Amino acid sequence: MRLSVQTDYALRTLMYLAAHEGHRSIAEIAEQYGISKNHLMKVAQRLAAEGFVDSVRGRSGGLRLNQPADTINVGRVVRTFEDYGAFVECFDAAAGGCIVTPVCGLRHVLAGGIDAFLNHLDGFTVADLVGDKTRFRSVWD
Repeated sequence: MRLSVQTDYALRTLMYLAAHEGHRSIAEIAEQYGISKNHLMKVAQRLAAEGFVDSVRGRSGGLRLNQPADTINVGRVVRTFEDYGAFVECFDAAAGGCIVTPVCGLRHVLAGGIDAFLNHLDGFTVADLVGDKTRFRSVWD
């Protein structure tokens, strides 16, 4: 299993904002991580729409966390950005392509694994991912 680029960028953005005070531009975050500014803009829009960040336009604008980092649940972020309904074909009732779905145990096993993964992530916040803010920021110094 691999998280999507959007989820990866969302988590990295939240971590960056947790470690840095004030508003930070998308360009700054993209440059610091060496990632696509265009992709990050789409992720930032969704982070703002979902209430994780506050987005301010203008010269002194940018992104900042909309709530304390120790209240942003990692499992919730991942659930927001990932589509586990399409993990395999049998998870999507509309697809209906697999003939053995009615008698197959795969769906149950995979669903249990995804639940365990997400429940594990629910035990962490963005603040946990950053740890010591000074040490985290030192990567870029």
